[in-house]
Amino acid sequence: QVHLVESGGGLVQAGGSLRLSCAASGRTFSGYAMGWFRQAPGKEREFVAAMSWSAGNTYYAESVKGRFTISRDNAKNTVYLQMNSLKPEDTAVYYCAARSRPLYSRSYYYTVKEYDYWGQGTQVTVSS
Repeated sequence: QVHLVESGGGLVQAGGSLRLSCAASGRTFSGYAMGWFRQAPGKEREFVAAMSWSAGNTYYAESVKGRFTISRDNAKNTVYLQMNSLKPEDTAVYYCAARSRPLYSRSYYYTVKEYDYWGQGTQVTVSS
């Protein structure tokens, strides 16, 4: 079992920055992919960013490309989401997710149901 804990959310003004962290613990984590998703009130959970754990390839939603950066620290089993130039529409609960099975298609990175473990979420609120 893998346990994911997010931190770093909060309230920020438009144009500001936040860095989210996701620490993975439990059994030795040798995941294949880590992802960040978000869910705004009344909306479905949507893909934000993901990366392959071994190769470090990164993937982004169009809405955040150029503003958000996903990265990892292998030694700490931690994934980060640096969020710059935040907009009010970025307001949501942000979830960290991990997949411990092989990926057979790039589309798996973008798909909620392809992830095996989820954190509890951290609220990000961007005021205008």
